[in-house]
Amino acid sequence: DEAQNTVPEQMKMFLTRMGMGSRMIVNGDITQIDLKEKKRCGLLLAEEILCGTQGVQFVKFGKEDVVRHPLVREILHSYEKWESRANP
Repeated sequence: DEAQNTVPEQMKMFLTRMGMGSRMIVNGDITQIDLKEKKRCGLLLAEEILCGTQGVQFVKFGKEDVVRHPLVREILHSYEKWESRANP
């Protein structure tokens, strides 16, 4: 969790530690990147580098996939409306 706040070097270090017979899941929310330089997001760069690599799969979830309290979905919707007005 929180892979959106890794830098490329950290992501590479983590991904290259996989042992034989292992599976790895990396997850993060790219709408919540806290890095000062968003272009240095290890999660985004890993997707760019590894897209199309056999054995690597990317799954993207949307607001319809929120399984927390039903109010969370409404909160996300309200923020999206606000952001679209603030950044036309």
